[in-house]
Amino acid sequence: MKFVQIIDFETDRIDDMRELAQETEQRLAGRSGGPTRRLVLKDRAQANRYLVVLEFDSYEDAMRNSEEPETTKFAEQMAALCSRPPSFTDCDVQEMTDFA
Repeated sequence: MKFVQIIDFETDRIDDMRELAQETEQRLAGRSGGPTRRLVLKDRAQANRYLVVLEFDSYEDAMRNSEEPETTKFAEQMAALCSRPPSFTDCDVQEMTDFA
């Protein structure tokens, strides 16, 4: 079953956050078990609030990914760029429809 983790954070350093994410993605390229899709959303009602939706093939893949030292390092660096601690929501995907 597909699994999604939603990361809710605030930052006034979104360019630094994007650079960090791109550097990490390049280092992890080709590694199995990591996220299969990433969606970054900006809240229109609250300045500097963002949501990142990470899709994984399974809950187990996501948990293995979260235990990786590289993931821990990224989370620490990400938190340092935030104006409040990020919050995480874990979701099992019940249904998905592509309209394109």
